[in-house]
Amino acid sequence: MENEKKINIELPEEVAQGDYCNLCIVMHSPSEFVMDFVRMVPNRDVARVQDRVILTPDNAKRFLITLSDNIRRYEAEHGEIRLEQRPADITTFAFPSNLKGEA
Repeated sequence: MENEKKINIELPEEVAQGDYCNLCIVMHSPSEFVMDFVRMVPNRDVARVQDRVILTPDNAKRFLITLSDNIRRYEAEHGEIRLEQRPADITTFAFPSNLKGEA
């Protein structure tokens, strides 16, 4: 452990603010996983990809393990995250029909 090299990570201000996304589309090839983070807005016909993240398969697996661990710890502290029923085909994703208002 003494020989571990520390990595300094810089977080630019414009990245630190983050992007809100409420949908993630995941695709893969033999060499990579592609995650498109999308913002769906009510009363709009087009959703916008906010960010695209491309990972190697081994880093995608590490991401899954890390995210699963964080969800487990979150639920231990705040309770189970309950998912609403959703269509089997994500292409039919839509906002609840009871949302009102205009942009």
